[in-house]
Amino acid sequence: MQKVIRFFSDPWLVFGGIGFGVALLVATPLLLTWTRSPQAPSADSTALITIIAMPTATEVLPTSTPTEVEPQTGTALPGPEGSDIAIGAYVQVTGTGGGGLRLRGGPGLDRAVRVLAAEEEIFLVSGGSQQADNYTWWYLEDPFDESRSGWGVANFLRVVQNP
Repeated sequence: MQKVIRFFSDPWLVFGGIGFGVALLVATPLLLTWTRSPQAPSADSTALITIIAMPTATEVLPTSTPTEVEPQTGTALPGPEGSDIAIGAYVQVTGTGGGGLRLRGGPGLDRAVRVLAAEEEIFLVSGGSQQADNYTWWYLEDPFDESRSGWGVANFLRVVQNP
């Protein structure tokens, strides 16, 4: 007579199947952990890139660093020597000591500041010239952002040929 072996009747086959299943359950997470790509650095690591946000036109501009020198009574600062500022020329902000040039809503020191132009920033002259508060004022526009515009003092501007 032929002996028929059934799977559930042999205890070694049952325990072997259970053991194989447990081994798969343990090995799968270990293999996934071992083959996973490296994780991002923790919060304690040193930053490789620092992003500094530039102020927008709606932010409050700093007032602690003066950009225009208040003239003495009846005395004006000399304008740039050999100044050839004209409408359509490109000018660069210079001579502010790093504090920047305040571009105002109109010619005059009493007008509201609209934009703080950084030292060495380049603008297109699109209006002017007007005299106010013993200064010559020019209307300047950022060539890449029309919302950055205002009146600036010629004393802090230098004509550049090819911006």
